[in-house]
Parts: sequence; C-alpha cells; structure tokens
Amino acid sequence: MSHYIHKVQYYETDQMQIAHHSNYIRWFEEARTFFLETAGFGYDKMEAVGILCPVTEVQCRYVNMVRFPDEVLIHTIIQEFSGVRMTVGYSILNARTGDLCAEGFSRHCFLGKSGKPVALQKENPSLFRLLSEKTEKPC
Repeated sequence: MSHYIHKVQYYETDQMQIAHHSNYIRWFEEARTFFLETAGFGYDKMEAVGILCPVTEVQCRYVNMVRFPDEVLIHTIIQEFSGVRMTVGYSILNARTGDLCAEGFSRHCFLGKSGKPVALQKENPSLFRLLSEKTEKPC
C-alpha cells in the first residue's frame, strides 16, 4: 500500500470551492504514478523498456465533499494482478479528519511496443515479480 498526499488547488474547485468530480480521477493517477515510482518501476522506466500500461476502466464512488484548501490522503493498492492485467484500488481520505471522501479503482493492461498485449512474466520478469509482491493478498 502506498500513501500519497494531495493539496486541493483553487483551480480544481467550482464556485462553492468544492473539488470538481473529474479531479478525483486525476488524483487516482497521481497516486498510482507515485506508487509505481516509489516501488522502483515508474511509468518512465516501463516505457523505456517498451511496456505501456493504459487504463481500460476507471470507477469512482463519491462519499464526502472535498473543498479548497483541504489536503487528501490517497491510499493506493494493487488489488489484482495477472501479469497481463492489473486493478489498482484507491481510497481518498480527508487528511485532517480521516473521513472517507471517495473510493474507486482503475483497471489496466500491459502492452508491448507493437500495441499488443504482453505477459509480463515473459516480457519483463523483474517487473512481474515487483508487481506480484506489491499485490494485496485476499484474507
């Protein structure tokens, strides 16, 4: 699990200073990018070795409003990983109160330079091991 802090910016809000719903998806991406970088294999390294990781689905459930200038704590975990596909889960909490503000997931696949799906176990065993180790095991 990774923890990422984001300070809500004024430009991310509407006239009532409530964070616009579209920003939560961006925050998911910020937190996922941070997670991969701190794990040691960020998007830049993936792309350098010819692996792409596009989003195939994203979902967000909004629970409580986030306002300017709140800070949110985003917990990020890999929920599922097959070596060809990955699901990343997110919980966005108000950093001051600990209240859940939103939760969701993003699904991804892994593509090679040709744009066709690849199996990481074969294509990049070190990335496969890393993501396998970072995947939360069901209880």
